[in-house]
Amino acid sequence: MEQAGAGDDRKRDAECVLVLGGVRSGKSRHGEAMVTALPGPWTYLATGRGWDDEMRQRIARHRATRIAGWRTVEEPLDLPGALDAAADAPVLVDCLTLWLTNLILDGRDIALARADLLAALRRRRALSVLVGNEVGLGIVPETALGRRFRDEAGLLHQAVAREATRVVFMVAGLPMTVKESGPR
Repeated sequence: MEQAGAGDDRKRDAECVLVLGGVRSGKSRHGEAMVTALPGPWTYLATGRGWDDEMRQRIARHRATRIAGWRTVEEPLDLPGALDAAADAPVLVDCLTLWLTNLILDGRDIALARADLLAALRRRRALSVLVGNEVGLGIVPETALGRRFRDEAGLLHQAVAREATRVVFMVAGLPMTVKESGPR
């Protein structure tokens, strides 16, 4: 099971926040505000890939709206390594579900990647804010790949939520705190 144990090396002052919500719910904006409330420099770990013109435009819009002071790292697969490299900087991961998409399409071991992510979060010495799309509230996907993605996203979000010191659910731009405590 992927939980913090007796050998957990995370410093308890390194807050980990999971921000979940639907599409255009304000997740990224809320995550950015949480990180930029701290002194910079800040690291923006972007996991999206520009698969098509529409996605490339989305990525460009995200870049254009960021205030000065962000160091952007585009890392579609090795999120744990990118978190380790930014261990002392406040970090925003945007987003977990795009990272998961990349892992699935690349044929990676999802359980191992999830465990590696949790271990990297435990090693962090600064704020970590992770954004993810809540996809489990809709209809059952028609395809096996869609159902696998939905199920893996739910497992990933549960694992990160257990580790997180805070979980926020965004609805229509409004944050609702779901969890406010240390890791379970």
